Parts: sequence; C-alpha cells; structure tokens
Amino acid sequence: MAAKKSKGAGRKPAPEEFRSEALAQALEKQDMAAVALALRHGTTVVPLLRSGDRDNPLDGGEVWTYRDATTGDVALLLFSDAKNKPANLPPGVGIYSPQWLHGFLTTHRDTITTVFLDIAGPHPMQASPDELLAALDA
Repeated sequence: MAAKKSKGAGRKPAPEEFRSEALAQALEKQDMAAVALALRHGTTVVPLLRSGDRDNPLDGGEVWTYRDATTGDVALLLFSDAKNKPANLPPGVGIYSPQWLHGFLTTHRDTITTVFLDIAGPHPMQASPDELLAALDA
C-alpha cells in the first residue's frame, strides 16, 4: 500500500524524530482519549515494506501491513517509537502525519480489520479503523 509522508519528507529524520512522546504516554495510561489526541496532533511511526525514493519527495514508500494467513484479516501496525517495532518486521519505518493516517485508513477501511498500536509493547492497544477515524475526526 503506497504512502505519502508528512511534511519534511525531503530530509532525513533524526533518530529522536522516530518517536511520539504523546502517543507513548497515552498508551502507557491505556487512555483512548489521550491516544486519539496524540494521533490527531502528532506523528506516527509506521513500518515500511519499501522505503521511499530519496530523490522523489512524492514517494513516501510502501506501508507494511500484516495479513493473517488463516483468516485473511489485515492489520495496520502503528508505533509510538521505532524502538518498539519488533525486529521480525521489515526494517524500514516512516513518520506520518495525522492527515496521512486519516487518508490511509479511509482508503483502506474495507481491507484493514484492526489497528495495533505498539503491538509488542510496552503498552499495546488495539482499535478498529472506524474507531481511529472517529478519533481523528473529533
């Protein structure tokens, strides 16, 4: 699934930019209202199957999603910090804006069945695409 990066896509982000402190704190509290606020006003770390072409600012890469081989269900994984991404996922990550997340979920709402936030911890949460879209619209 192709993606479009948030502003600043033409420069290489510093390692500390691969983190959303507000999202990390909201997940620690397991507070869905705070998660919604963090997603509405901050960036999200997303695993990439393919990183974008550095010479093409319109190429944001290809977002990696998980498809359950048994059920066919598709999950989008979001992270508060690139350090929370399990090593067995593709190595690339992207930093995406609330507008990107809203557009991606809207475009793929019929395909994505669930969204996991920090799936491997330290404070995982799960929501449906519709729940996250409602949070982003609030």
